Order: sequence, then structure tokens, then C-alpha cells
Amino acid sequence: MNNPSIQVQKIRAIGLTVTDADRSKDFYTKALSFEPVSDITVEGQNYSDLEGVDGAKIRIVTLQLGNELIELMEYLNVEGKPIPKDSQSNDLWFQHLAIVVSDIDRAYAHLCSFPIDPISTQPQTIPPENKEAAGVRAFKFKDIDGHNLELIWFPPDKGQEKWHQKSDRSFLGIEHSAIAISNTEQSLQFYRDLLGMQVDGGSLNQGETQVHLDNLPEAKVKITALRPIQGGLGIELLDYLVTPKGRPIPRDWKSCDIANMQVELIVNDLEQLLEKLRQNGVEFVSPRLVHFSDNASSYRQSCLVKDPNGHGILLTSELANYSASNHG
Repeated sequence: MNNPSIQVQKIRAIGLTVTDADRSKDFYTKALSFEPVSDITVEGQNYSDLEGVDGAKIRIVTLQLGNELIELMEYLNVEGKPIPKDSQSNDLWFQHLAIVVSDIDRAYAHLCSFPIDPISTQPQTIPPENKEAAGVRAFKFKDIDGHNLELIWFPPDKGQEKWHQKSDRSFLGIEHSAIAISNTEQSLQFYRDLLGMQVDGGSLNQGETQVHLDNLPEAKVKITALRPIQGGLGIELLDYLVTPKGRPIPRDWKSCDIANMQVELIVNDLEQLLEKLRQNGVEFVSPRLVHFSDNASSYRQSCLVKDPNGHGILLTSELANYSASNHG
């Protein structure tokens, strides 16, 4: 079923649409210790086509934590819709960044001095009966725009090796971006079978701890972890097994709306993959494969598509000199 010659190599960055890039940059750098990488403004037909927003003029502030990048995207000439105030963890537009910490109590105490909107009552510890995730500690909250974030701490027997290296830093990097989905098999067909990502564990989280973590009266969630072939930052599928299911992503939401997050996946054979996605009825946001020649862009060619639940997936082929120029 898989064609191993076409697959996602790694996740380059995660983009978040924000109301005010300066305000968000201030929050992410001070509250979560991200470091500035670049600050550019882009416009023109290529970017309008890529994001599916007419006349887009976008300020993109790139920040780094550990080896991972996020891009804060402020649309300067279009006002996007805010994230619904009553959003919940099982709504299908739910997507978070899981930020790994070396000491969750210290990180949580630091975070509480900033304007966050807590989802969890306080940091929660996954109980021993959940063998796959036992001992993991987590706390979910929202940033100043309402984007979902999570602090996560791994006990010695869990998580990637890099999270256990000695560090004097509280905030270490991004482990994954988790997305709410309606059907695990349907999402696996997209991420595993079409994009070539690999299943890297999972768990069934339920009970009192999950209720306090998600702030949902009945929280029972099947979690499937996925990673690209080169490892690093992953994607987690969150399938809430409670009825009714969360609300779907509205059809009229665009890249300029504040709920928008897009995972940027580097692919080794982009044109062939896009053809495969078209044949399988995947929804395209970009009307064409966009080719970039300007130096401002981090990629040569890109195309924005949607996963089965409407989450934005930016497929890109990386500039050859990107890693050298940005990672020394």
C-alpha cells in the first residue's frame, strides 16, 4: 500500500495565524523561552495562492525552541475570525503544540505569571494503569489568541532520548502537534498510507486525570502518535471516543482565521505526492503547486492541503541551503 519512495521526511515548522505578531512573539519568548530566528513580510500572488487568501500580505515571525520552529503568521490586510470562545478539546479544530519541560512544577509556576487561559485544573500525572503513558505529566492551556498549548514532562522510561539530556533550561523543545480527529482509521489512511508517516506508539487515556487535563466531563481519547522517517517533531491523532463528537471545522474558515495552524511537512518528491493526493480525493487549498524564487522563502515549492478533518498541511520541498543557513 505504501510507496516508500514518496514520503514525508520531517516536520520543518508549525505555523500559527495570530492577531498581533509582536504581542504573540512577546508571549512565546518570555513565557515559553522561544528565541527569535527571523521576521519577514511577504505578499504577492504566490503567497495568496499558497494560503488561499486573496491579496494576502503576511508578516511571518519565526521562533525556535530547541531544534523546533514555529511561525507566527499575522495577516496585515485581512482580519481573520477569532477562535470560538467556547472551544473544547474534542472540537475538530483543536490542535496544540506540546512543549517539553525539564521540571513541570517550575515551568508551570513561571507560566502562571503570564496571561494564559488554563484548560487543565493544574499539572496532571497519567496514572500507572495507563502503561503506555504512565508517569507522564501534562498541563493544557491557551495562549493570548486562544491557541492550544501543552506543557509535557516525561519520566525516564518515556519520551525521546533528547528530552532526558541534562539541561538547565525549563523549556526544551516541541514534542508534537496534537490534532483532534473524527476517525482514527481515516486519518491513518492520510498520514500513514498517503504521506508515509510512521506510527510511533499510542495510548487510550480516560478517567479522572483526563477529565482534569482536558476539562471535559467525559474524556476518553484514543491517541495515535506519528513520526516522519527522519524522526523529531511528530503529530498526534486525538480521537475522542465520547458522543456526541466535537464540532467539525467550519467550511468557510481560511488560513487568515486565528484558529488556523498548519504543519509544514518536507517531502522528498512533492509533485508525485500531490498527484497521489489528487487521485485519493484530498482537498487542496492552493490551486497549484507554488514555486518560489525569492530568497525570503524557506522553500522552493509548496502546496497547502487539508487532512480528512480540515487541518492545514503545508507540503514543501526544502531549500538546499536552509539547514546550513539557519542551523549553522
